[in-house]
Parts: sequence; C-alpha cells; structure tokens
Amino acid sequence: MQPISLLVVTGALFVGTHFALSHPLRDGLSRGLGERGFLIVYSVVAIATFILMVQAFRGLPPEPPLWSVDGPLWGLASLLVLFASILFMGSLIGNPALPAPGAAASAQGAPRGVFAITRHPMMWGFTLWAFAHALVMPTPGQITLSAIIAFLALVGSAGQDAKKARLMGDTWRHWAARTSFVPFARQMRGTTPWGDTIPRAHALLGGILLWLAATWAHGALGYMVAGIWRWVG
Repeated sequence: MQPISLLVVTGALFVGTHFALSHPLRDGLSRGLGERGFLIVYSVVAIATFILMVQAFRGLPPEPPLWSVDGPLWGLASLLVLFASILFMGSLIGNPALPAPGAAASAQGAPRGVFAITRHPMMWGFTLWAFAHALVMPTPGQITLSAIIAFLALVGSAGQDAKKARLMGDTWRHWAARTSFVPFARQMRGTTPWGDTIPRAHALLGGILLWLAATWAHGALGYMVAGIWRWVG
C-alpha cells in the first residue's frame, strides 16, 4: 500500500469509528457496558485509531510543496490559528453542545462571545487549525491530514446538531435558531449585532496564551518556527 493510501485508510478508520461510536452504536454499548464502560471503550478506540493515523502521516516520504509559502501567508495562517485558539478556549465554558450537566441552562441564555460567532466554536477551531496547517505546509500528506480533521469536525458538528435536538428537544432547537453553524453568518445577514461576538475574557486571554504556547512549542520541538516567533524569535 502506498504511504498516502495508508494515511487515507487510517484516517477513514479514525473518522468512521468516531461516528459509529458517537451515534448508531452508542445507545446499545452504553446499555451493555454502562456509561463509564462506554467512555473507556470510546477513548481507547479513539486514541488507538488516532495514533495509527499519526504514524501513517509520519511515515510519509518527503514531499515537495504544491505552492510557495511566503511571509504574508505565514501571517494569515498565524492569525487563523490565533482565532481558532480563541474559539476553542471560549467553547470550554457555557457550551450547550458539551455533555455537561448545565447544558440546558446554557442553551437558554443569550448567545454571546464565541457562541454569537458560531454554536460550534470548538469544532470550527479544529477546522481553522487544520486549514492553517495546510496553508503553510502544502504537501499532499498534510493537505490530506488537514482534510480528515476538518471533515470530522464539520460533519461531526452537523451530527451533533441532530443528536442534541433529539436529546434536548425544544431547548436545543431554540438555541440553534438564535445561533449559526457557519461563523458570522447571522452578523452577515444583519440578524445579530457584531458587538455580541466580542470574546469573553477567558476566551480572549486563554486563546492568546494557548496560541503563544502552541506556536512556541512548534520551534522548541524541532518543527517549523510558527506564529509570532517567526518574527520575534
């Protein structure tokens, strides 16, 4: 099997098992194993298939980039990752999409900050992270890996909408009616003020710190120097 084909196969295994365990198989396994037992099985499968995908990616031979990467492109990618980090950190508090006890209460509040941008800030954070990596490392292998991650995040978000509507009923449907799947869609339509999208302090400060730490680690671990460190490091 060609190395890139192995990456596609392991990526499909990672995505496929995630979708299968998250939706059609979840109820039956939860009844048979209990919720804790199911979470253990889910975690083991997710970690194992993710490791297989990463190993397949690392096993790719050197590949020439499909386009040249210059300073402005690095700047764009760095800003995208910063925005993705803010979305991710903002998604950790008050997120109705997370399996948390206060999900219903969170869904009844007014969407503010990252939730006024999109009701799936965590998944869009992963998607933008993947897209930014493909921009500055435009090899067939990296583009394939980024596409796998983005596909899982976006299709998973759509599946999460359906699942939450089934579990939370009108509470989720009311939340979905006041938020958008695509970032800034409601602002572009003029139905939600742009001021509502200003990130909360934990999202903004946490996102900046995460961005600084993650991009610093890029260079410290021997990978390409990334983020602001390309200019100040």
